[in-house]
This record gives sequence, C-alpha cells and structure tokens, in this order.
Amino acid sequence: MSIESELDWVGLREVGRITSRVLDLLVGLARPGITTGDLDAAAGDLVRTEGAQSAPALEYGFPRTVLISVNDEVVHGIPGARVLREGDVVSFDVTLTKGGYVADAARTVMVGAGTREAVRLITCATTSLEAALRVVRPGVPVNAIGRAVSGVVRQQGFGVVQGLVGHGVGRSIHEAPRVPNECDRWQRDVLTNGLVLTIEPMISAGATRVVMDPDGWTLRTRDGSLSAHVEHTLVVTHAGPVILAA
Repeated sequence: MSIESELDWVGLREVGRITSRVLDLLVGLARPGITTGDLDAAAGDLVRTEGAQSAPALEYGFPRTVLISVNDEVVHGIPGARVLREGDVVSFDVTLTKGGYVADAARTVMVGAGTREAVRLITCATTSLEAALRVVRPGVPVNAIGRAVSGVVRQQGFGVVQGLVGHGVGRSIHEAPRVPNECDRWQRDVLTNGLVLTIEPMISAGATRVVMDPDGWTLRTRDGSLSAHVEHTLVVTHAGPVILAA
C-alpha cells in the first residue's frame, strides 16, 4: 500500500509500535533453558493485551502467534517444545495486524555466548539492512535495495538465501512490490513516495538454498549452516525511510 492520509500514518505507526514492543519482549526473554513455546505464549499475551492479532495466523493459518527460527532454520519456524541453548542463533519474526493495518519485523539474536562466526553472521545481516536503508528514496529502483544487501553480504563472506524476499505491506502481509535481497535484472519496480514495504535480509553462513521441513512451514538451510534474518517495515519518503517497525 501507499500512505494516502493521516489516518494511514496513525494506524501503521500503532501496529508498528506493537510489533516492535513484542520483539523487545522476545529478545529480553531469550535465554538458555526457555522453550520457543514459552516465548510464543508471552508474545501472544502481549499481542492480545494490545488489541492486535497475528497476521500469519489470520491470513495463512500459521499455528502460533510469532515465527521463531533457530540456527539453520531461516524462517517460519513453529514455536513449541524446543529448548534454547547457549550459543543458539534465534530469529524472531513478528507480523501483526490491528485496525486494518499490518506491520512486519524481525531480529536475530544470540542466546548467551556464541561462536565468532555466528556473531559475524548476525552483524552482517544488520549491516546489510542498514546499507539498504541508505538507498531508499522515491525514484530509486527497487533493485538498488538488493544490490546494497548482497554487496555487504558477499563482501563479508556470507550468502544471500535464494527465493526469499522482502515485499510491500500495510493492508495484508504480502503486497507488491517484491523486494529481493539481490539485484534481479528482471525487476522493473521503482520506489514511490508513501510506499510501505519491508526490507528483510536473510543470509546464510553456507548453503543459500533452503529445504522445507515436514511441518510444511519451517525453511532451513540445505546444508545445516547457520542463518540470520532481520527486517524493518518502513515508509518511503523524500526525506528518507521512516521506520515503523524495527
């Protein structure tokens, strides 16, 4: 969607605020010994208190409130009985809806102390997102975002996960345009003032192709290598991107 009124700003800022608050909660609770199901339950309580709902549950029938992916799980991990352990790399992906608006954001964190490679991977994902934000302006090709992300990722010796992209957002989870994390020569979209979208680098320390688990949701790296996922929901403006959920 593109913002057309002050009401759009108000609605998107509100759902973005809640999304960021839920991510803050999850990051604060992540520690050795806690289960991903416990984390999801805490997130669900906060979401209900704020009067919001899980957009993946509503739109796609996802069985929990938030998506929690661990180590080689890139995205769409289902919270459950899994116990977090020291050194785990955990990605929290929170997509909420309230008042007819949707915001989507993700963070990857380390549980306790981890390997040097894991720290580098998480840092690289964040750095690539920051690089992408610097090119966001009306009139800029969407491809510039992927070029910025992949440039940082390759320079640091990691890989962009194939087939998983950012997207437009605002009224539903997935809207136009696609926002690849690599330069797609067939992509012809151009950023416009007021456009609401997500930028979400998903990167791997090894294989860049994914496989799906039997649960029909969880996508993991083909070779079991670590992955990281970070994401913002933002609005394109002439003054630069306005972050709604981070």
